[in-house]
Amino acid sequence: MNSSRLLRSTSLPGAIMLGLGSIVGTGAFVSLGFGYALAGDMLLVAILLAAFVALCNGLSSAQLAAVHPVSGGTYEYGYEFLNHDLGFIAGWFFICAKSASAAAAALASAWLMNHYLHWPEPAVIGLAVALLLGITALVLAGLKRSNQVNAVLVSLAILSLMVFVVWSAQQPQALLPAATREPVAGSDIFAASALLFVAYTGYGRIATMGEEVRSPRRTIPRAIVATVFLVTLLYCAVGWALVRLRPIQVGEDFILTQLIPSGWVHNMVFIGAIFAMLGVALNLVLGVSRVVLAMARRRDLPLAWSRLNIANTSAPAATLVTVAIMIFIALFGGIKLAWTFSAFTVLIYYSITNLAALRVKTAQRFIAKVWSVLGLVGCLGLAFMVDFEVISVGIIVLVIGLIWHRYRFTKTY
Repeated sequence: MNSSRLLRSTSLPGAIMLGLGSIVGTGAFVSLGFGYALAGDMLLVAILLAAFVALCNGLSSAQLAAVHPVSGGTYEYGYEFLNHDLGFIAGWFFICAKSASAAAAALASAWLMNHYLHWPEPAVIGLAVALLLGITALVLAGLKRSNQVNAVLVSLAILSLMVFVVWSAQQPQALLPAATREPVAGSDIFAASALLFVAYTGYGRIATMGEEVRSPRRTIPRAIVATVFLVTLLYCAVGWALVRLRPIQVGEDFILTQLIPSGWVHNMVFIGAIFAMLGVALNLVLGVSRVVLAMARRRDLPLAWSRLNIANTSAPAATLVTVAIMIFIALFGGIKLAWTFSAFTVLIYYSITNLAALRVKTAQRFIAKVWSVLGLVGCLGLAFMVDFEVISVGIIVLVIGLIWHRYRFTKTY
């Protein structure tokens, strides 16, 4: 008989590896450059601020996942601890945020490849779509196979980043461009932290795996904390290298390879960046499809999207819907714009996470409420530091989602 629940097949190391695979990618190779463009020599401060907010949110996510370990993350937590409107908003914004991140990762990978291919822009966008379709095939083949691919991708990414850091440390200080920046405004540091926060949110991928990890009450909190700690160390190392190199100009297509002359170091970082961002896209397809699955089960999305395959190892309909959204964004969005939109929507998503964590009963708590309060204040504060145009689009998307939800809610109940 075909059960409606996914098999628990992922251990603590596997959960950490999935978290690392969801984080170490576009954030390390691209968004740190966006952060440097805003914060300059204060980049490390922006990284640590983003890490602190991420840690607060990670603890709230761990608290919620421990007492309510199901697929769907804050979408399910919102329903369980808050109300159906906030639960829906969480799911709606998660899909928007992570689909935009995946589209940005696929586009960045395609543009990197195009440094050698020299294709016209439409062909590059087509390549990004092809990459997303290839990742879809892996996901539909089952989580175990995707885990194996993820382990290879994240290992290559970390190795290439370490090569970049070591290379930058060996550059003579006299050969580096002099800093010409004016003093950095506090608002720029906060704006940089908002963009960098997105690069931490792979731990949310762990929380959406409530049905798939062994001993979720123990595994999920430990995996989230360990992942945030390891990534902070890595980002600080790369951020230190950026501040040391002081690139004069950081454009919307910036990537670490632009700072390295031709040679084996350049090629190593180049290859690591491509595979890391493909790893991010892989994990985002998995994570977003699980939220689509949860929303379909509750009929906030069409019920047919909740069907699993015969072996209960994947959700084909939810996965295909997820990739269709990502492809749509890739066709019409740019890398930096998609990343900024992801920042706003994911910060609102985690605001709801912290609200839900504050509603957990005292007897079930293992973290103090102050962590969730700090996470809530941090998320709301950073969310409104991004460009006003992006905030406006986010509000429009929110209104459209609520209209749809109210229609479905009235029709169903």
